[in-house]
Amino acid sequence: MPVSAREELRRQLTIALPIVGGQLAQSANGFVDTVMAGRVSAVDLAAVAVGASIWVPVFLFLTGLLMATTSVLARHLGAGQLGRINPTMHQSMMLALLAGIGGALLLQNTGFILSRMDVDAQIQPMVEDYLFGLSWGLPAIAVVLSLRSYTEALGDTRPVLWISVIGLLVNIPVNYVLIYGKLGFPALGGVGCGWATAVVMNLMAVLMVLYVKFNDSYAQRGCKLELSPWQFEPPTLRYLFVLGLPVALAIFFEVSIFAVIALLLSQSGAIVVAGHQLTLNFTSLVFMLPLSFALAATSRIGHARGREDEEGLRLAIRIAFRITAVIGVTAAALLVVSREWIPRIYTDNPEVLSLASYLLLFAALYQISDALQVTANGCLRGFEDTQVPMYLTLFSYWGVGLPAGYVLATEAFGTTAMGPSGYWLGLFAGLSSAALLLGARLRWRMGQPLLTEQHRAQRAL
Repeated sequence: MPVSAREELRRQLTIALPIVGGQLAQSANGFVDTVMAGRVSAVDLAAVAVGASIWVPVFLFLTGLLMATTSVLARHLGAGQLGRINPTMHQSMMLALLAGIGGALLLQNTGFILSRMDVDAQIQPMVEDYLFGLSWGLPAIAVVLSLRSYTEALGDTRPVLWISVIGLLVNIPVNYVLIYGKLGFPALGGVGCGWATAVVMNLMAVLMVLYVKFNDSYAQRGCKLELSPWQFEPPTLRYLFVLGLPVALAIFFEVSIFAVIALLLSQSGAIVVAGHQLTLNFTSLVFMLPLSFALAATSRIGHARGREDEEGLRLAIRIAFRITAVIGVTAAALLVVSREWIPRIYTDNPEVLSLASYLLLFAALYQISDALQVTANGCLRGFEDTQVPMYLTLFSYWGVGLPAGYVLATEAFGTTAMGPSGYWLGLFAGLSSAALLLGARLRWRMGQPLLTEQHRAQRAL
């Protein structure tokens, strides 16, 4: 039965809005850690900040690796291949555990990385202890990400919201107990934030498993996840890895360019760095809106592909782009109109306020292109097309964005140095390039037959 535009809009809103809330709750965890560690000492704050700069990219890599599971499950659901749900999820959870354990081992052996980063000798042991504690939660959060793909494919994103909120509420008192040594625990300072985060991650995994296990609606739909008997399918496991790895790498490329820009700006003084980070922090929060709708589009397109519903697929893409275009325009207008008071949320330093207010104008420039590129990427994931988009984003960020930003920001090639605003113009160029290239790729995919030989082979997985 064809779905109307209004119904498609409702379904995408139903999927996306809880994701927005869940994303904000997860971001709030980092904010809480920063504030509570900062109240202990500047050293503890620095240790948590350095530790976060290492473990957050690892977490985002895991997120990207497991994100592709959504499109595969959605396709199976759309095609009515309910018998493929359990084996596919078994492989996804196996991939999650392997990747989570690998990430944990990495975080437990960061001495070499910290030495190469020239981390101050005073805080390096604290950073290592912080990451060691946090590492014990990484396999658990990887399982959460896998189960999240399962619930999102079913169009149920409520657990993402509620479990993230519960995690945030638990994180605050556990932080307090471990940081300050209450209830018989030793006072760990900033290191306690790492152990508290691990506790929260394991709690979220338990809650997610219980939700999936006892949700009667999944059983009624014939989609209930059963862990026994466990099914091992190497071809499916390999396919999920091959599909997810480009997504993980693309996210890594995007994150790394911001890290490099921050590093290049570090030579310009504390005021410049603070203004840049303030602007980046706020725009990252705004970015969660189009990202959430891109995730919704992945699920909806996967369902349409499974049904071989070309009209429904095109409608899902059209609605997704209309929503995110409105978000992009609104965000740009918000940044321009509110650029004077947004920085006051973070600081009262007049120099930082002035610079951040100025940089928000440049950030407004790329809101539309950023919204469109993330939507195009989400739609392409729905097509299970991840490898070429990875190359396109790599070229856009590192081949266009960073070089353009460096030339504009410095006196390279005899140009007038624009300072930090030059890097933000570079980001605009890179994201605009990504939007154009990914849009062209999506247009090409829409022109291909839904049931290709490759698609037939995928249906068996």
